[in-house]
Amino acid sequence: MLARHPLDPELWQTVVTRTDVLRGLGSDELTRLHDLATLFVHGKTFYATHDLVIDDYVRIAIAAQACLLILNLDSAGRTEVYPGWRSIILYPGAFVARHDFRDEVGIVHQRILALEGEASPHGPVVLSWEDAKPDHAHGGDGRNVVLHEFAHKLDYLDGTANGHPPLHADMSTSTWAAVFAAAFAHLTRQLEHHQHPALDPYAATNPAEFFAVVTEAFFATPLRLQHLFPDVYDQLVLYYRQDPGARLRGTNAGRM
Repeated sequence: MLARHPLDPELWQTVVTRTDVLRGLGSDELTRLHDLATLFVHGKTFYATHDLVIDDYVRIAIAAQACLLILNLDSAGRTEVYPGWRSIILYPGAFVARHDFRDEVGIVHQRILALEGEASPHGPVVLSWEDAKPDHAHGGDGRNVVLHEFAHKLDYLDGTANGHPPLHADMSTSTWAAVFAAAFAHLTRQLEHHQHPALDPYAATNPAEFFAVVTEAFFATPLRLQHLFPDVYDQLVLYYRQDPGARLRGTNAGRM
């Protein structure tokens, strides 16, 4: 697969250069990421909506960001990444989604939302290209819609998104649960007392969204997350088997 379907090297380098969350990756890491992205591009089917044109740059840009999450997650010998589903749907910008929800007395309502991304257990990942493209800037606020939605895909691996993805054998499920519950409660209290929240307020929606938002921050603004929630950061280091903060500090030291 890797030899038969190589990625365009110039496009790959352009994506790497433009994607902030890839900053500081070493040559070995970039090689592994390239291989995973190759499997991703040729294992997933991309669909465009409206007048959006999907070309190899778009495919590689999504693949590189999505595969950063699984860079060190038992990738040896892979022939498929993010198994169990195949489709990625891209909108030019934010899109409208309709969802049913049941209130506390059992009445079902429909709400209409403008979204940047959406994921389901075995269904497609839906993304706004305007928000997913590498050079999209959120002013350093730690947002990355690709990382967010693919964190949900990892969370769904045990059948449900609850902020507790299947952990490695050397990790403690009780420690994970306690650390994330405490951080989620802290963020919720901040919002209840109208304090400036430590994270995107969307993280307080539920534990699944909290996990997705802290994953964004872990890779996009690692030093800030490490300062705000050091225990959460440490658990994510164990889970993703990466330390973006150390990677970033090494990059900055190299520029001094």
